[in-house]
Amino acid sequence: MSTTLERSQPDFINKLPAITAAFWLMKITATTLGETGGDWLSMTMNVGYLVSTLVFFAIFAVALAAQLMSKKHHPYLYWTVIIATSTAGTTMSDYMDRTLGLGYTKGAAILVTILLCLLAAWRFTVGNLNVNDVRSRKAELFYWITILFSNTLGTALGDFLADDSGLGFFGSWLLISGILGAILAAARFTKLNKVFLFWVAFVLTRPFGATFGDVLTKTADKGGLDLGTGYSSLILLAILVLTIQWFHKCGSRNCRTVKTSAT
Repeated sequence: MSTTLERSQPDFINKLPAITAAFWLMKITATTLGETGGDWLSMTMNVGYLVSTLVFFAIFAVALAAQLMSKKHHPYLYWTVIIATSTAGTTMSDYMDRTLGLGYTKGAAILVTILLCLLAAWRFTVGNLNVNDVRSRKAELFYWITILFSNTLGTALGDFLADDSGLGFFGSWLLISGILGAILAAARFTKLNKVFLFWVAFVLTRPFGATFGDVLTKTADKGGLDLGTGYSSLILLAILVLTIQWFHKCGSRNCRTVKTSAT
């Protein structure tokens, strides 16, 4: 059986980071950067959603190939792939919803279906969805494709909440913050499936980042701080690099980190 084969590769090293509080901090920063960076190329630079998607997919393909060929965990490479999935997800979602005219509801429904199919295929072929137990190249490939579509879905959800729900950017950000807080509480104090909670949180941190990115970049009359996509992207990139550097050095010195329960 393929499941047995996937689990019998002791020489394959898990190259993914531990799911700690630092992981979630960097994930939110990276996905917010994906929102502002995607908007900078497609809208501010007026490249368009389709061309921007092709550019970011090319970056994603190169970064993913390097990640798959690596023999150990490289923090900067890992987060480069995460940023690439987030920027590609931003422009791909915008292309579906706006250029193709699907709208946020239909676009999100299509992406939810794709994401559920990916998770089902991953579970069927590998045997589990635990990101702390990625012990084969097939599982790692499923991991990254699932992340790509989860970030694309997160963009559509964030746009739906900010534009169609009437909550606005800041209201949407507060709502998602509350839901993420409830997920954290459920992970710590209930017996709900931790893998399920992880993937729900992973999807929701994307619209959390997307709406926060909108708060940073949109004009004041739209509820934003009007920092612009370029400056916001540079600030977020600097924060992410410094955070990666800090926690990478901390890890090399065996600093104590706190693991989250949603794994």
